[in-house]
Amino acid sequence: MFDDVAPKYDVVNDVLSMGQTRRWRRIVVEAMDVKAGQRVLDLAAGTGTSSEPYADAGIDVVACDFSLGMLKVGKRRRPDINFIAGDATRLPFADNTFDASTISFGLRNVNEPKKALAEMLRVTKPGGRLVIAEFSQPVVPLWRTMYTEYLMRALPAIAVKVSSNPDAYVYLAESIRAWPDQDHLAAWLQEAGWEDVTYRNLSGGIVAVHRARKPDGPGAGPAAGAKALASHTGPVAKLRRNITRPQR
Repeated sequence: MFDDVAPKYDVVNDVLSMGQTRRWRRIVVEAMDVKAGQRVLDLAAGTGTSSEPYADAGIDVVACDFSLGMLKVGKRRRPDINFIAGDATRLPFADNTFDASTISFGLRNVNEPKKALAEMLRVTKPGGRLVIAEFSQPVVPLWRTMYTEYLMRALPAIAVKVSSNPDAYVYLAESIRAWPDQDHLAAWLQEAGWEDVTYRNLSGGIVAVHRARKPDGPGAGPAAGAKALASHTGPVAKLRRNITRPQR
């Protein structure tokens, strides 16, 4: 499916989001707060649009995605970026490889997203940062209703006109509607072993940017994420007490 939409993927995203994707991605880069010489994992990077700001700033970015079609399009456009095919639940990288990791609008498409969160913990260095941008739940009821109507009615209709594979965008709309809200994703991060979890709502909650940090010390070894995930049995409500929600 993603191979089919690769040629027009970035253009269609700009159209469907009414140009907001560029602002959302800029906020993700700012939240990463990485510097030249550091190494970044950009997971579900697709054609590499999200990786370009890091490469342009002299940061060693690895654009990883499971879609070979997406990677081929990206490599043709930006041969200077390191594109690597990989499964988010079994990343092809050694432990403690990256100074920071990020995934934008891709976690929702992973079959086992909790495993992906644990894998990103494994490959990130102790003290390293994780930033996730993902579609979420609008916080104002009226806005939530309007947005849901757009997803299920307008988005597929627009995709018919601008996409090479409109059916893929029907899946997109359905997957967004079924995705957990901001607090639940924050809880998943804590379950996986990340700490200092915060999130920021964008566009009224259509998108949320979650930030977290890998713990330092002996408890942050390669198996930390998987161990925390396997041992946690408490309800989401108990985890919410430690989640910070910035007002801006």
